[in-house]
Amino acid sequence: MNVAQLYKWGKIKGINIIGTGDFTHPAWVKELKEKLEPAENGLFKLKEKYAKEQDALLPESVRGNLIRFILTVEISNIYKKHDKVRKMHNVLVAPSFEAVAEVNSRLDKIGNIKSDGRPILGLDSKELLKISMESDPDSFFFPAHIWTPWFSMFGSKSGFDTIEEAFEELAPEIKAIETGLSSDPFMNWRLSQLDGLTILSHSDAHSPQKLGREANVMDCKVDYKDIIGAVKTNDKRMIGTIEFYPEEGKYHFDGHRKCNFRCLPEETKKLKGICPKCGKPLVVGVHYRVEEIADRDFKYRPKKHKKVEYIIPLAEMIAEVKGVKGVNSKTVQSEYEAMYAKLGDEFSILRTIATKEIQKAGFAELAVGIKRMRKGEVNVDPGYDGVFGVIKVFGDEKGAKRSIAGQVGMGL
Repeated sequence: MNVAQLYKWGKIKGINIIGTGDFTHPAWVKELKEKLEPAENGLFKLKEKYAKEQDALLPESVRGNLIRFILTVEISNIYKKHDKVRKMHNVLVAPSFEAVAEVNSRLDKIGNIKSDGRPILGLDSKELLKISMESDPDSFFFPAHIWTPWFSMFGSKSGFDTIEEAFEELAPEIKAIETGLSSDPFMNWRLSQLDGLTILSHSDAHSPQKLGREANVMDCKVDYKDIIGAVKTNDKRMIGTIEFYPEEGKYHFDGHRKCNFRCLPEETKKLKGICPKCGKPLVVGVHYRVEEIADRDFKYRPKKHKKVEYIIPLAEMIAEVKGVKGVNSKTVQSEYEAMYAKLGDEFSILRTIATKEIQKAGFAELAVGIKRMRKGEVNVDPGYDGVFGVIKVFGDEKGAKRSIAGQVGMGL
């Protein structure tokens, strides 16, 4: 996992702007400075030498995709507030290496930023927001994956019930939140306190192949100020988000991984939060937590809202079609490579290329699967307590059929 790999996989996936991650880590900053060079205002590109090496490994179908980098980091804040230990992950976005240096200089005095790409700091999230704002007026801050139980603003284990509780007088500076894999915009729109905020969707790149499980769709200039301006104002430049089905997220339902037990919020309440198999407290998931603090009904939909698109990663769909367990098998990878070589990047295959064209290219069964995915006709097996859910377009019919009121369909 390095900058060149992010560049390569960004092209394969069809992502134009990629967050670098980890800009507080000295070794990674060194890599970024060595391999990247300034491009458009506040954005960076892979130096030509390294770009040519990667382009030589890619088929013509994806080689021309634009790739730019934006400087980002995720910080783990663990601190005591209102007599309770709080654990929050937050994301900082910086317009320059000078702003990065200022942030790193401040944080280095507070905790160890050298040992981990996502440093753990005993610092109030509000104070981190202040440092971000003071580092450069164009820096941007938002709370990460706000619903996950253990490390988030609204997490059931260590979070808050309101933005004001977390950020106090600086709450108006929070202009955006990140859904996380286990929630989607519709779940977040149930909270009136989030009205007017921009909903962002990203996915941690634990490996380059997992880039783009979620993403933001924007119609703006390739320019740092225009991108951040669109996010801050939530105006027409912000089109919407590409979403993981939230049930596939590993904290959607309540449950106990060790006991192989999961349940809906209603059952959790009946059980008084106790696992019926071992007698220990259940890990309360995102679905329950939304129910707990939402002030709008489950069926609530804004009259006008940003576009929401649900996707299943292409490799997962190929594995289902081929009847293969795991996405890293040779069977899956060779089919995946054949698809993007013939048709173009993954987002285009999943979102925009006509299924007739996919069929003509020799992927008939996958064309049917993609058509079903675009319609939201999927079977869901929800995730819980750190176990990813499973979303299928074929296969057994055991999983509940998912029907999303208000889901915006894509071209079939």
